[in-house]
Amino acid sequence: MDLYAIITGASKGIGREISVLLAKKGYKLILIARSAPELEELATKLPGEALYFTIDLSEVGAAKKVAEFCKNLPVSILVNNAGYGLWGNFDESDIGQQLNMLQLNINAVIELTYYLLPQLKKQPSYILNVSSTAAYQAVPTLALYAASKAFILSFSRALRIELKGSVSVSCLCPGPTDTGFAKRAGMDSLAELAEKFNMQPNEVAKIGVEGMFNQKAEIIPGLLNKLSATGSRYINKSLIERITAGLYKKVK
Repeated sequence: MDLYAIITGASKGIGREISVLLAKKGYKLILIARSAPELEELATKLPGEALYFTIDLSEVGAAKKVAEFCKNLPVSILVNNAGYGLWGNFDESDIGQQLNMLQLNINAVIELTYYLLPQLKKQPSYILNVSSTAAYQAVPTLALYAASKAFILSFSRALRIELKGSVSVSCLCPGPTDTGFAKRAGMDSLAELAEKFNMQPNEVAKIGVEGMFNQKAEIIPGLLNKLSATGSRYINKSLIERITAGLYKKVK
């Protein structure tokens, strides 16, 4: 197989596991993340060809550099997986860090998709955008993170219709997953709670990749996560917001 798959946030977690699965399916890979040692280590372990490009996608102009790196390659899969959260009340959190998160969670996804679509449209292709079950309701103390993931879900569904017949667009919406998300978000005090509900990244990746190839619009791994997402459509929003506020309350 001469087709390439681009995976952002490929050095660990869900991105790493998706990379492993696509390599086993015969795709050549382009691994994108900030950590050169981790990318190099992964690239050497994978079967087949695996290129890697070390860059911080939260930097302005980074997505264009990635597209330039890939411009002469037959890309047929784009996995927009890179992203992170910040825990805390909006007005008490550093605005620079919050805008940096939005640059990665939203702008990098938009830009990469836009720049790579001409290549993707040359053959039957797939886009897998990684959102979260946080996309289905507002989450106090994770306000911008949840909003960014709601954007990704809405963007994916709209783009799916626009690109019907050329590129299949799917959105993966995992719940709590053992990826180090909570630690980066500053949620160490909730680690014990998260462990009770965590799925493993290899489980989430498998479900995500299968759903992508089956051209599903939304992919929600795990029964509890599916029930949560479905329930959010029927339960009073104010009630859900009060429940999530209690779950994620940051004690001063």
